[in-house]
Amino acid sequence: MRIARIATPAGPVHVRESVDGWVPIEDPYPAFAEGRRPVDAGTPLLGELLPPCEPLVVVGIAQNGPEHASPVQAWLKSPRSVVASGVPVTLRRDAGTTVAEGEIAIVIGRETTGLTAANAHEYVLGVTAVNDLSSPDRAAIDPRNFEPKAGEGYTPLGPVIDTEADLDDVSLEFFVDGVLTGATSSRALPASPRECLAYLAAWTTLGPGDVVMTGAPTSQAPIDPGALVEIEVAGIRLVTPTR
Repeated sequence: MRIARIATPAGPVHVRESVDGWVPIEDPYPAFAEGRRPVDAGTPLLGELLPPCEPLVVVGIAQNGPEHASPVQAWLKSPRSVVASGVPVTLRRDAGTTVAEGEIAIVIGRETTGLTAANAHEYVLGVTAVNDLSSPDRAAIDPRNFEPKAGEGYTPLGPVIDTEADLDDVSLEFFVDGVLTGATSSRALPASPRECLAYLAAWTTLGPGDVVMTGAPTSQAPIDPGALVEIEVAGIRLVTPTR
């Protein structure tokens, strides 16, 4: 199932993708906790796509690359920086080079108490695409990673969550202005999604709708204002126009 959220006059609605359009469904998180698929809750709708979830926590995984001798570590990014696919993002002109980072995003389905590498899939609602826009030049004066990651709208996410993707083999392709600049998968990450989730769960509890970005060791590139960045994860294409 591919799950999204759309804006309606009555407020955001969870929907599933179908040949007939966006079909409203019940809240998928209680259904996931009960071990079942969410049931339909109405007839197909039209509406503006929103980010597919509303995370209270967005976690980035650092050092998940072959050049790092140290183990992975986590950092936090503001959930307020999350925007939908297709939303133009204004790049900061005062923070040096902007880098787009195409990553696999894991959407948590239920509280992660008890999560281990072996059972991590039991806690994951699904995967989606994320563009972790960054200003890496700021790291020289801000080693805590706030300024490099704090741009307005710097976390494009979505547009849908694939609940049936194989957590151990998620494909990722990264395009800038229509040119393929990186092609990889979760299998190529030095620390697998399972290992990343187990690491996080050992320190803190994540909950329904929270997002884990698994790193971009081979799927990143510097961009200029006006670039069009497209990230495809498990066949889900996230589009980020910039200005």
